[in-house]
Amino acid sequence: MPSLTAPMVQVSRETPADQALVESTYYVTVGIEVSQWLLPVAKGVTFRPAYLAVGVKVDQSGRLYGKPQRAGTFVAGVQVCTGPSCREQNVTLVVLANVPWEPRELTFPGRAGTALDGEIGINGGPPGVVPTFTVTDHDKLPEGVSIGPDGHVGGVPAAPGISEVPVRICVAGNCAGVVVRLIIV
Repeated sequence: MPSLTAPMVQVSRETPADQALVESTYYVTVGIEVSQWLLPVAKGVTFRPAYLAVGVKVDQSGRLYGKPQRAGTFVAGVQVCTGPSCREQNVTLVVLANVPWEPRELTFPGRAGTALDGEIGINGGPPGVVPTFTVTDHDKLPEGVSIGPDGHVGGVPAAPGISEVPVRICVAGNCAGVVVRLIIV
């Protein structure tokens, strides 16, 4: 029986049509610090701190943190709370072995006024994991050129020049910074 000072909390199970989180599956790598957030579908939500896998926890704000210690797929119920009412939603943490990877193409030649069509890509990494690419300084991109989250280098460069664009590549939480060189004549 709960004590008189314990707050009353209702807990209900989520149904697939009534999910409390935008995303419930996260891919991380053994031995690499996790820095991700649970994204609720509603405002004003808090979480009950809990372990999700060996070495990985979620705090009250929904931050996933820690270093995964063991590869595997882990499913844990997370309490998603709005005021005194909480709902449990399963979160899946896929912990992959630390498989080395390296970027493929980092230099892209082109002509001003002509469309670029290139791909950064990676060699290695865990099979089946899609890397993500993030430009960390958009001011370094030449006018008319973009680098997408899938590593696609495209657009029509407006003027000639050499640009060195910092890009962060992540493969299941295993991230590295690279410099993409665009040589436009």
